[in-house]
Amino acid sequence: MRLRAKIGMLATAAVVAAGLALGFMPRAVPVDVAEAARAPLAVTVEEEGKTRVRERYTVSAPVAGYLRRIDLKAGDAVAAGQVVAVIEPARSVALDPRTRAQAQAQARAAQAALAAAQENARAASAAAQLAQQERARVEALRQSNFVSAQALDSARTAETRARAAEAAVQHAVRVARFDLATAQAAVASTDRLQAGGTTEQMPVRAPVAAHVLKLLHESEGAVTAGQPLLDIGDPASLEIEVEVLSTHAVKIAPGSKVILDRWGGERPVEGRVRVVEPSGFTKISALGVEEQRVRVIVDFAAPREAWARLGDGYRVEARFVLWEGQDVLQLPTSALFRQGEGWAAFVIDGRRARLAPVELGQRAGLATEVLSGLAAGDKVVAHPDETIKDGVRVKPR
Repeated sequence: MRLRAKIGMLATAAVVAAGLALGFMPRAVPVDVAEAARAPLAVTVEEEGKTRVRERYTVSAPVAGYLRRIDLKAGDAVAAGQVVAVIEPARSVALDPRTRAQAQAQARAAQAALAAAQENARAASAAAQLAQQERARVEALRQSNFVSAQALDSARTAETRARAAEAAVQHAVRVARFDLATAQAAVASTDRLQAGGTTEQMPVRAPVAAHVLKLLHESEGAVTAGQPLLDIGDPASLEIEVEVLSTHAVKIAPGSKVILDRWGGERPVEGRVRVVEPSGFTKISALGVEEQRVRVIVDFAAPREAWARLGDGYRVEARFVLWEGQDVLQLPTSALFRQGEGWAAFVIDGRRARLAPVELGQRAGLATEVLSGLAAGDKVVAHPDETIKDGVRVKPR
């Protein structure tokens, strides 16, 4: 009986000791597992852009006046030299009785000014003729030595001044005639409008064959000289304007590949960088931070049919490809962490995590190229935290 009791006590003690050891033993840490794999990798810069017509023309009013209603609509085709708008003289000015009276008074004043100029011309002509006769008499007297050479020079100078005065008065007569013609034209225009007749019209023509992109002033009304009326251009000649950070612009070169995504089509469209503008500008971000940005112009590399539904001013997402490889050993970036001066990852060796220093290459957001330290197919801890140490037992979630 004593022997059985001792055996029972020893067995109970062993079970208790095993339970205690099992209870205090560190448990395996549940982790997410990722795998090092070979796959294509691309380093990109993503920015929002918009399309624009490459050659855009803004048709403006050449003179101030009254614009007739423009019958064109956005999307209509126009030929080179086609009349796209018609401008008349300002109706409120032309039909105002006070303006008509002023025009008639100005015409009478111009008539009187012309008459005065003509009388002045007659007087100047008579003075020039008299100076010529005086100069001839002095020359004859000089030949007989009855007058000095100085008197002859004075007579010649007087004749020259008289001829110049005559020419100036003749110019004044021509100016008075022009003023009279202008005043009479204004009177004729106001009289024609008062009688209900048609006015002189200024046609505005399209500079090139294109399509109407936008009507800036469709309804009839008064316009000022230089006021924009409509935009025209070729919708088929689209390009993309993208504003990128200057720190990214230095990495983008003309000819770089661009993937245009999230524009509304079924699949992305490829493009190529044409120009990286040499001048930057300051822009305030949505968070109120000043940013230095640079405009990058992208041309479509895909056929027209792939992006035919895009128009002027449409939004696109542009991914500039800075580097790409087709067979690259890579890891999720979340599996990497700093280890001294380098980088490391936790490789799952059986049921334990082993620290593995790695050498990194290109980084593409969620994935990073691994140059050495891992092999394709190695399992690693996807999101290591402070509970993961070298040699810690782990179990996949």
